[in-house]
Amino acid sequence: MGYSGKLEYAGKRKIRARNKKIYRLAHWPIWIWVFFLAPGPWTFNVFDHGFQWENWAWLAAVLVGTGIAGIRGKMPGVEPRPYILRFDEDKPNPLYRRVCYTFAWNAVLNFALLNIAGLLAAVVTGVWYLKQIYAYAYSPLCALILLLGLLGKLPRVGSSTKGEGTERRYFYGSVWAVTVAQTILLVLWKVVPETRTGSFIKLSVFVIALAIMGTAASRGVLPRTRPIVPGEWAVSD
Repeated sequence: MGYSGKLEYAGKRKIRARNKKIYRLAHWPIWIWVFFLAPGPWTFNVFDHGFQWENWAWLAAVLVGTGIAGIRGKMPGVEPRPYILRFDEDKPNPLYRRVCYTFAWNAVLNFALLNIAGLLAAVVTGVWYLKQIYAYAYSPLCALILLLGLLGKLPRVGSSTKGEGTERRYFYGSVWAVTVAQTILLVLWKVVPETRTGSFIKLSVFVIALAIMGTAASRGVLPRTRPIVPGEWAVSD
């Protein structure tokens, strides 16, 4: 894919030998959110009916699990020191990075795709089937994404970190696009009536938001979406 936007030069990036405690702590909520979203139908119920006992129990388990991993430095951005210093280096990608980013891809892709499917169904039929879609489609799609991660077929989850300077922009670009679009959709879900016209509005705005943010990311306008020219020492998280 061609790229005509601005580049980042690795040699101009500040090198840090260790990650500050506040930096490490700031990354912890990201992974709490990623793994809390993993049981998708439960997450759907949170937005539909509020927290139930199973949601609180899962949140507690995620807090404990990610807390232990964070103390041990086994989550991206929470390490005592940066793992990747050279973007073109053929360095083994640790298991914890591959697992974390695989589940992050699931959080990014699964919910966006299923919400589009649910909105399309509502526009065509005039009936909301989103709960049923999550109940029956989330797990197979999650399994597929996890399999792709296991095979190293997703950005940042391969066995090597050699392509990190480019792959990170795909990841952060997707996160920017989906996070903004999902936030807008959540607001529309609360304020726009559940009619066929309302569903069309939600779908249109959701897709437009994805397109705008995706375009901005592809041009390197958004933070961490510019390719990093390799060959010099640099830091990634």
